[in-house]
Amino acid sequence: MPYEFASCAAAFRIGITSMIIMALCGGAYAAEPLLAGVATANITPDTTKFHVPLGGYGERQNAPATGVHDYTLAKALVLKQGPKKFALVTTDLLGIPRSLREETLKRIAETGITSDTLMLTASHSHAATEMNAMNRANTFENKAIGIFDESLLTFTADRIAEAIINANKSFQPVRAGTSSAHVQGMNGNRRKSPVVDDELTVTRIDTLDGKPFVIFVNWTAHPTFVDAKVMEVSAEWPGYLQRELEALVPGATCMYANGAEGDISPRGVDGPSAFAKAEAYGRALALKAFGLYPNIKTAENAPLDYSMTALQLPERATPPALLDAAGPEYGLTKENVGALVNAIAPTTSYLGVLRVGDLIAIGIPGEMTSSLGVQIKQALAQAGAPHPIIAGLANEWISYILPPEEYTKGGYEPGVSFYGDQLGPVIVKQAIAAGRALIAAK
Repeated sequence: MPYEFASCAAAFRIGITSMIIMALCGGAYAAEPLLAGVATANITPDTTKFHVPLGGYGERQNAPATGVHDYTLAKALVLKQGPKKFALVTTDLLGIPRSLREETLKRIAETGITSDTLMLTASHSHAATEMNAMNRANTFENKAIGIFDESLLTFTADRIAEAIINANKSFQPVRAGTSSAHVQGMNGNRRKSPVVDDELTVTRIDTLDGKPFVIFVNWTAHPTFVDAKVMEVSAEWPGYLQRELEALVPGATCMYANGAEGDISPRGVDGPSAFAKAEAYGRALALKAFGLYPNIKTAENAPLDYSMTALQLPERATPPALLDAAGPEYGLTKENVGALVNAIAPTTSYLGVLRVGDLIAIGIPGEMTSSLGVQIKQALAQAGAPHPIIAGLANEWISYILPPEEYTKGGYEPGVSFYGDQLGPVIVKQAIAAGRALIAAK
């Protein structure tokens, strides 16, 4: 009898646990169950009680929303495996100011979720609450960029925390799997770059008995069917996407995270109004995601891993294009523009990476151009990630993120990029390194 086999037999006789037996016999440890909880909270302020400025267009001049077209929501997925716990939160917001992230963390201390284990994303709806209205660093009283309102910050942080706390109360074992497909004709590059990330990625999470639990969709495009004249709160096309998928898959909570959408617009639909176009687009994309859904293979005990590191940024720099591109719209002058950049652009930020089964999500804290996002995804695919995605506008908004050649072209996007022409390469290098490290750790 070989020594290894004899050792195993002896181990049985003396009652050593099955995990130790597997280790002695050269087998792998059984993966621990993947547990998940999910919850939704309505983050739509009451427009009769709050002054709710809508984000995305300076020409609105901080005017309040006149009503609510459809609700904006926060959805929290809390994942747990052994000692590991991580919260992925998607929101129907324009962006995440650091003060909103910090206030949310204060409210969820009881869950054990910390800054290192929270990825907080925004869909970038241009009909949701203005992010600078919730940014304590915004002290400029400038109507074009939004005026800070402590009550909006408190309200929104309370509601996001509510979703996380409730998700943390309802764990159950789940199975997870991911699939991706290229979808042509539904997005395009508004800066005329030839690079467009047209990959639709869908992660399916079911309970162990096969019941739908969560559908997580990643797709790259600005939610900009609504224009500056629209003054009703809305989740825009991502809201329609999520509601349609939840109707198609009863029992599932649909979550959405944008990609590297810095230069990407939605395409391929028409309609008589902004909301008709948003509805047509969201529903069409939902059908594309639903086409992937039935064939996604889910795995029990899908591995969970994550990392959160400090994203090192270049020195802040007032972009030459800022006054030309956004100066008139945002009321900026040579005298005040430097102070604005220094106040709202942080010196470091967050670089989060989440792995759930064969999904690797890289959380980028701003609006990255498609070419940079594709570069990261391709590098991680070559490193062994089956389904890498960019979770854009994650954890905070630092600015637009462009490659050097796009930064020097001028236009709107370089005008709101606050770290010079090397910001794109600096972030890409760190994002690839962080993603590869997590892949290697499996």
